[in-house]
Order: sequence, then C-alpha cells, then structure tokens
Amino acid sequence: MGLYDTYLATRIRLSDATLPETVAVVVTERDLLTDGGYGTLSDLFSWAFEYGASSVVVYVSVLDEEAVPALRERLESVDAPRSVAVRGPDDRERADAPIQVSIGLGGKHEFAAAVQGIAEEVDSGDLSPADISESDVEERLVFPIDPDLVIKTGDERLSDFMIWQSVYSELYFTDVNWQNLRRRDYLRALRDYQDRQRRFGR
Repeated sequence: MGLYDTYLATRIRLSDATLPETVAVVVTERDLLTDGGYGTLSDLFSWAFEYGASSVVVYVSVLDEEAVPALRERLESVDAPRSVAVRGPDDRERADAPIQVSIGLGGKHEFAAAVQGIAEEVDSGDLSPADISESDVEERLVFPIDPDLVIKTGDERLSDFMIWQSVYSELYFTDVNWQNLRRRDYLRALRDYQDRQRRFGR
C-alpha cells in the first residue's frame, strides 16, 4: 500500500464517523468484460470487508439478456471472501448472502413484481388493502438490504438500480473507469461518506 493510501486509511480509522455497513457498486456488462474487470470486482470485495462492511451489493446492467447466463456463471465463481448470491431478470428467490449480485434485474421490474405479489394476496383474500405497509413491499424484494453507500464509476448515471432500497443511500460518483479503480479510489469514497451528514429523508 502506497504512502497516500496509508494516509487515507489512517484518516478513516482515526475518524469518529461511521463507515458504511452495506456498500453497493453499479457496473455494466462492458465494465466486467474489459481486461481486469473481474479482478477489480474481487479487489473491491476485499476492500469493503476490510473496512467494516458486512455486505456488498453489485448491480450489473446488461444490454442483451442473452449475455446473462455467461455473466452468471462467471460471477458465481468470482474470487470473493464471502459467499455470493447471484440473481437474474427472472429470479424471485431472495438474495440472502453477504455478497449479492443482480444481473439485469432492474429496480422497476423488481418493484413491479413485489406489487404484483401483494395484489395477488389481496385478490385471494389473504391480505387486506388497509393493512398494506412498506414491509409488505420489502419482504417481496429479491434484494432485501438498503445500501448505505452506492459507488458508480465512469459517469453519473445509476441506470435502473434498486429504486426502492437506495432511496436514502449516499451516492458517490467517480470519473475513474471501473478497470482503473484502485484502493485509494475506494478509500476516497469512504472518506467522502464519513464527511456527510445523513438525513434519511428528514
């Protein structure tokens, strides 16, 4: 670890501010297929858990759903320090693992499926419309955790990322391209997070 990285790491560890428990990163299919793309992902997993995260969420946007099977196979075998749960566009099983990966399962689609499930229970008489709460939506989402920090490399667009879960997340954009992301870039994101005052919609 270089001198500047050591400086950032020391600032982070000496700070009284909290670190994110759940870190999310938004990448594209192209990001992963560039040279070193999967290696960067493995590195990010290591950095996140080293600096206090209990879970990591990865959203992979895809242009062609035909690419999903190959991406799933590669992501299920990626070098990672914790267990990985990968879900695609047609999956409904919850992703209960320290590392959760969405391949092309957009937030709008995930939310619509949750609402459809609620509607079916109302139609069958198992749920009263008056009793519907936020928890009824949340328990039907494939990705059940809310990120504290969302990192996007390359540009300032989140695509269709976890529209329900990320409503109070802190967003961090860097113009560093995914394959060039280094430890110091991740540490900068953590320092930026520590410097913010979270309001959670208040």
